[in-house]
Amino acid sequence: MPMIKTLHIENIAVIERADLDFESGMTVLTGETGAGKSIVIDAVGAVLGARTSRELVRTGAASALASAVFSVGAAGDWCAENGIEPEDGLLYITRRISADGKNICRVNGCPVSVAQLRVLGGLLMDIHGQNDGQRLMDERTHLHDLDNFAGDDAELALYHAAYKAYRALIREKESLSTDESARARRVDTLQFQIAELEKANLQPGELDEITNRCSLLKNAGKLTEAVNAAIFALDGSDNGSALTTIGDAEDALGTAARWAPELESLGSRLTQLRYDAQDIAETLRDFSAQLDFSPQEYDELEGRISFLHRLLRKYGGDETAALEYLDSCRRELDTIESSADRLILIEAELKKKHAAVLDAGKKLTGVRRSAAERLEKRLSQELAQLSMSGVRFRVRLQPLDEPGADGLDDVSFLMSANAGEEPGKISRIASGGELSRIMLAMKNVLSERDPVETMVFDEVDTGVSGIAAQRVAEKLAALARTRQVICVTHLPQLAAMADHQFLIEKAESGGRTYTSIASLDSAQRRREIARLTNGENITDAALRAAGDQLAAAEEYRKNCRA
Repeated sequence: MPMIKTLHIENIAVIERADLDFESGMTVLTGETGAGKSIVIDAVGAVLGARTSRELVRTGAASALASAVFSVGAAGDWCAENGIEPEDGLLYITRRISADGKNICRVNGCPVSVAQLRVLGGLLMDIHGQNDGQRLMDERTHLHDLDNFAGDDAELALYHAAYKAYRALIREKESLSTDESARARRVDTLQFQIAELEKANLQPGELDEITNRCSLLKNAGKLTEAVNAAIFALDGSDNGSALTTIGDAEDALGTAARWAPELESLGSRLTQLRYDAQDIAETLRDFSAQLDFSPQEYDELEGRISFLHRLLRKYGGDETAALEYLDSCRRELDTIESSADRLILIEAELKKKHAAVLDAGKKLTGVRRSAAERLEKRLSQELAQLSMSGVRFRVRLQPLDEPGADGLDDVSFLMSANAGEEPGKISRIASGGELSRIMLAMKNVLSERDPVETMVFDEVDTGVSGIAAQRVAEKLAALARTRQVICVTHLPQLAAMADHQFLIEKAESGGRTYTSIASLDSAQRRREIARLTNGENITDAALRAAGDQLAAAEEYRKNCRA
């Protein structure tokens, strides 16, 4: 079942609008250089979360759109984790790129980020571009490729866990083993700050409390005079105080109520008013007693306020923050003072952790060495099938001086292009055509453990011709037995070997460039392959040769699949 079923393109570069329906097996895209073949691959990449730019949008258009339909395949878990519900086992993915660079991505109608789309894309399709052969020359990728082939996930996970614990102890040791003079200076600073804060005897809310008290004392004279006047008015004389007057009114209403019972309630209210006035007078007397102070108290309070302001500016702004800083200083001082004991413990623990790292690393190295032998053998077989039987491929494992993040090994791929020559770095030895074939062989081998069912090759046949081109075509055809393969090519050998073929053509109309995409029938394929072989000079002989080439390719595929 094909992984990608349809692709819809709108306003991407020179493609105004195009629709492609994909089938199982191998599909090739052919056409003149610059017609837009790689733009189709760019559109597929955009659907799968590849980096894009606003330059991808066709000139004059407000936005570009790429959408595709995929079978779920290995993306089932991703869908469950991201709340995406497949429709009849299918994923409908769209990505709209605005001319201002904004992106709108959806999977089955649900909005997703470009980053989410990129993760999903890695589960649906493996796109190998023209420059991916350069990856083989980057030795930093060789370890990952070997691990991928080895399937050493369990051993690698155990090593990572041991290494993480080891590095954590090293970082703690480094933190504790700071310069001795710096530690001594820090201890002096901490001891001074702790002593200063402890001597201050801070209490939460103290500054506000004594500030209010100081303000009260500052105005105590006027305040005392006003309070005493209020006390005197309420209960200061037998004849003219408020209590006396209210009492007299209360007695008079009591007499009046004998003849007018409706006034009785007013008498009760006056009684309550007298009680309230008495209570207010007593409260004022208590408050007045608190106003008894000496100038010494006021000076002391002002001095304390000034001290607290200076202290709190240094240590946090308020008493609570300063007390929290005091606790942190005590903890840090305790840590520093106990660091010597901790360092002794760490040294002993480091030996155990280092031994655990070495033990896990040796097991991982053993798995890698075994896998390296298998990989060399497999790649030698693959390269022989690609007319590179004289090439020797080697996986070199060298021990690192110190354990690394991914093991004890430095891994690099080496090759010898000719018999009798010592293997050397691929970057120094491989030609462009050799690099393409080595990459294809590597892809074929590594894909055996890869759940991705669709592989895309964008002009990976660069630098290949003749018999080598035929072998590359046969290798891709073999790969298409178990994978859906899509390939952009200029080689007639590869085009003939495909199960399906699209022709990409470019034309001008009204001063604009337009690219069209057409699925070819057998007669059209024969003519296109003749063009790939002979250029514009398409003779009857060229057409017959193209027909023979298609027939031979069909026979090869039948035998290959038998």
